[in-house]
Amino acid sequence: QVQLMESGGGSVQVGGSLRLSCTASGYTNSQYVMAWFRLTPGKKRESIATVESEGVAVIGPNGSTQYADPVTDRFTISKEDAKNMLYLEMNALTPEDTAMYYCAAKRNYARALWPGYALNPLEYEYWGQGTQVTVSS
Repeated sequence: QVQLMESGGGSVQVGGSLRLSCTASGYTNSQYVMAWFRLTPGKKRESIATVESEGVAVIGPNGSTQYADPVTDRFTISKEDAKNMLYLEMNALTPEDTAMYYCAAKRNYARALWPGYALNPLEYEYWGQGTQVTVSS
């Protein structure tokens, strides 16, 4: 059974940093596309696998990465296949980054990392429970 579990969230001040981790089990990272999504305050957890989710960053089986415009140059997605771990290093945090962050996974296929597919929440099969990130001024 595929399971994802996030950790590392917390409260930080503007300009601070956090590192999120996601532990995966039940499959091998190297065969899947992994991503981070977030739900901003006010959105229900049930919205996580819908268009309400905001794609943050994605990493393919070969390590290629893509980022949403709001986080480019501030966030870094990485993984350790040997440990089935996914990470999100977040720097220069702003209040707009306040959200519940979720890791997600989908099986790799030809178009998995194409525009419109890479950070489309509807594409993802597996989701974690989320970890809260709060950035205060």
